[in-house]
Amino acid sequence: MNILFLCTGNSCRSLMGEAIFNHLAPPDWHAISAGSKPLGRLNPGAVALLEEKGISTAAYYSKSWNDLPLTPDIVISVCGNAANETCPAYLGQALRSHWGVEDPAHAEGSEAEIKAAFETAYRILCHRIEQFLALPLAELQNDPARLKAEMDRIGVSMPQPESET
Repeated sequence: MNILFLCTGNSCRSLMGEAIFNHLAPPDWHAISAGSKPLGRLNPGAVALLEEKGISTAAYYSKSWNDLPLTPDIVISVCGNAANETCPAYLGQALRSHWGVEDPAHAEGSEAEIKAAFETAYRILCHRIEQFLALPLAELQNDPARLKAEMDRIGVSMPQPESET
């Protein structure tokens, strides 16, 4: 199965989704990412965070949804809602779900506050991807309506706040 993480710029959240998914997924599942208006470069904050987490970004690049090397079976849009982002709508044949995540690339404040925004986006995506991969995927592949319902449920789930030590 091929998963497309979709956003507008394909430099931060969709890249993080692609990288996290491929890091955690079984071999027969593969993620790619793309944007409707790709920036043409990866966000350095996203790249640094992924590498800090032990997830290589060497093979990833910002690309247009017009240049996909494969046809996705599932499309997950990750545009946020708070900034009134216009999220691209994939019109091809695919199961679609929205997993909105606020864009850490627009975070402002101190270096620590900006890093915290990237950590939050990472935690949300990682949590949702782990929930997705915990589903009985072999069974759900044959039940698209149930798979979509599960994906939509996951799309609003949030990780537990990190405990302070």
